[in-house]
Amino acid sequence: MRRVYVDYAATTPLDPRVLEAMNPYFTIVYGNASSIHSFGTEARQAIEDARIVISKAMNAEPRELIFTGSATEANNLALKGFAFKNGLKKTHIAISSIEHDSILNTAKWLEKLGVKITYLPVDHHGIIKQEELEKTLKDGVSLVSIIHANNEIGTVQSIKEIGKLCHEYEVNFHTDAAQSFCKLPIDVKEMGVDLMTVNAHKLYGPKGVGGLYLKKGVDIEPLVHGGGHEFGLRSSTENVPGIVGFAKAVEIAKNAMEQEAKRLIKLRDRLIKNVLKIEATYLNGHRTQRLPNNANFRFSYIEGEALIMLLNDEGIAASTGSACSSSSGQPSHVLLAIGLKPEDIHGSLRLSLGRYNTPEDIEYILEVLPKIVKKLKAMSPVEALKSY
Repeated sequence: MRRVYVDYAATTPLDPRVLEAMNPYFTIVYGNASSIHSFGTEARQAIEDARIVISKAMNAEPRELIFTGSATEANNLALKGFAFKNGLKKTHIAISSIEHDSILNTAKWLEKLGVKITYLPVDHHGIIKQEELEKTLKDGVSLVSIIHANNEIGTVQSIKEIGKLCHEYEVNFHTDAAQSFCKLPIDVKEMGVDLMTVNAHKLYGPKGVGGLYLKKGVDIEPLVHGGGHEFGLRSSTENVPGIVGFAKAVEIAKNAMEQEAKRLIKLRDRLIKNVLKIEATYLNGHRTQRLPNNANFRFSYIEGEALIMLLNDEGIAASTGSACSSSSGQPSHVLLAIGLKPEDIHGSLRLSLGRYNTPEDIEYILEVLPKIVKKLKAMSPVEALKSY
């Protein structure tokens, strides 16, 4: 049976070139980067070389990049660190209603501690309503956090415009770029970003390593205290192999970004065009202002989890939404935010493409998917009532 992986938004396989770059730092260059002997200084040099590669890819200064254990940790550090530094009762944070759970749940937690949180609405494509953002900025917001490219529906925000607007009101701006870094052009200076979250495992790098860009002059409190690693902002012995792998993954992805985006858009658009031929099928998210590798659909009168399981039986690995929350059984907050009803949300399907997908994979999906949808619709009580 053919096996097709189309869940690259959840995670990506480790690129063999990344593994090759990491290997020496498990067994040969294994020193603690804080040690002053040669074993330690070799590890320290590897970290700082990696910091240069990754910061350059976003047009930042090396010292503006803090390594973390994940994008989730970086998002927590951005919001909590900012709120603790500026005073919980004095802080007002605005986030979009379609943020990743690591932003949404962090904001809800901070709200319990007295931080004022504003949840900004989006339109039916998932685009932030800038008039609502400006209204909030006039209300004295301290920090705005808007996801660059949504992890479920793939919609890409106009970050440069949002950054410009925030700075007009002298408000700091954070964006979660975990899904977009090295898939879309990113320049933190040009985009007006003050804090930005990135990670490795969405880029064919290792799991367990991420980063927070923190613009010089923006102050936050550390969440993890200890030996004062990462400029005193994230104590913990550094994951040297992971950081080296992160840099290698960024180097590979950045060099191939333009060509790979064109290839994936071609595959994505063929998928969208033909899946939408299935009766009562709709596209979630913006048609063109979306990630090159994301196609998110909803099918009327069927259950998404059943669809995923039947696709899996045919060797196709996909998802109904974010892998970080798909086990909750609750309707996606992202799809609710764009105006969908819970019964429509449960029939959603996310197909996210990647480096190892081929045109043959797309043809196989287009062969299998319509048959499964037809089978599930025939079992639907709604369809049965229609024919009664």
